[in-house]
Amino acid sequence: MNTPIRRLSVLIAALFGALLVASTIIQFAQAQTLNVMAANKRTLLDNYSRERGSILVEGQAIAKSVPVDDQFAWLRTYPQGRLYSQITGFYAYSIGNPFGLENAADDLLSGKADRLFVRRVTDLLTGRDTVGATIELTLNAKAQQAASDGLGKNRGAVVALDPRTGAILAMVSHPQYDPNPLSSHDLAKSEAAWKKLSNDKAKPFVNRGITGDLYPPGSVFKVVTAAAALEQGLLEDENSEVPGPAELDLPLTKTNLPNEDGRACGPDDRTTLIHALEISCNTAFGSLGLELGGEQLRAQAAKFGFGDSLQIPMRVSPSTMPAEINAPQSAQSAIGQYEVRTTPLQMAMIAGGIANQGRVMTPYLIQSVRTADLDVIESAPDPEELSQAVSPRTADILKQMMVSVVDNGSGRRAQIDGVAVGGKTGTAQHDLEKNPHAWFISFAPADDPQVAVAVIVEESGVTGNEVGGARVAAPIAKDVMEAVINR
Repeated sequence: MNTPIRRLSVLIAALFGALLVASTIIQFAQAQTLNVMAANKRTLLDNYSRERGSILVEGQAIAKSVPVDDQFAWLRTYPQGRLYSQITGFYAYSIGNPFGLENAADDLLSGKADRLFVRRVTDLLTGRDTVGATIELTLNAKAQQAASDGLGKNRGAVVALDPRTGAILAMVSHPQYDPNPLSSHDLAKSEAAWKKLSNDKAKPFVNRGITGDLYPPGSVFKVVTAAAALEQGLLEDENSEVPGPAELDLPLTKTNLPNEDGRACGPDDRTTLIHALEISCNTAFGSLGLELGGEQLRAQAAKFGFGDSLQIPMRVSPSTMPAEINAPQSAQSAIGQYEVRTTPLQMAMIAGGIANQGRVMTPYLIQSVRTADLDVIESAPDPEELSQAVSPRTADILKQMMVSVVDNGSGRRAQIDGVAVGGKTGTAQHDLEKNPHAWFISFAPADDPQVAVAVIVEESGVTGNEVGGARVAAPIAKDVMEAVINR
């Protein structure tokens, strides 16, 4: 063989080798990456040609796929679109599924989850089309509706959970949106709907109950401060005396901490812990913050779940305490201001932990996973304790104090006939040029807790008092609690 032919043979062999290596890399090493590429329309069309699993609430579909006569084969629909929009998210050909359960539980809904492997093999052997798993949620339909009706046209969020298990019973975020136009097979319509939604300054696609811009908790955080004071032995019980002057002198600054009404919280500038919570006395809890210090406040908040990264399965933004807290900042933090930030879910967990003998349960949203034939593949695990936030004794004291807030204090609008209700109102400053947020956290029945609720109504408070939490947020919590306990 002459030299040119030999060289050409080597070149051809090298090219074949390169082709073999490249195809091997594409078929094996890069297969997963190529499959999930947004530009890979073949994969998208293949996904749309399979029936996606439904999402159920009390047996009724809030997201389902219906057969259609076009290239996509199945259309994703949302029968109660707005009410569950931030929970379901949407599934759209040109946009994908960036939000809600459509994203967080995509492996189950699409049928790709590892736990569905046996089902996929069976489908392959029998020639059946693979269908995604059906997901049954923990939500209570009446509580969900009550929360949405209560918020009305206000911006804000409501989260309710079962304090005994952590099961989420309601999760509503306003403003809402309709996912149906986004999932339309009319791509121009779908893209126009996404443009409108993504450019909306109110961000309706954000689930304010668990993520987005976290909120200052304001006075509802005072239950955490009270918990820390009791746990650290600074106070004996609800009747222990605390300072309650009209204005608290803060060290290291010329700015003092006043009470909202400008008056002392009791005679001789003294009051009891329970009365301080009933009237939401700033100076009493500010003084406790000074005595406790930032580290003790941060440690107690962490025991209730601050800083924890949770998935329900959607990701929950961790609630935060500032890393460094000096003396005046500890007083501000003790009343839920300065740089304390939280989610409504976290505040519902705090209320639930107090109701549940100090035990904070890990929240979850999926009750069961089923096949298309509704055979149960997986049930919710046994209730899992996230933490023992406070001792049962401290929890009982806090529970009595919160019941007194509803019976005798600022939370009267949450009262339910024949039912002991615990609660705490809150007003949270967030912008000096805007009204404060209105908060209310609660649980019921106090002697046999079945539901814990957190409500925030954005910019619906009144600067200088607790009227926002009492007038606006407390009635919403009442309606949700009544829906759960069937009153």
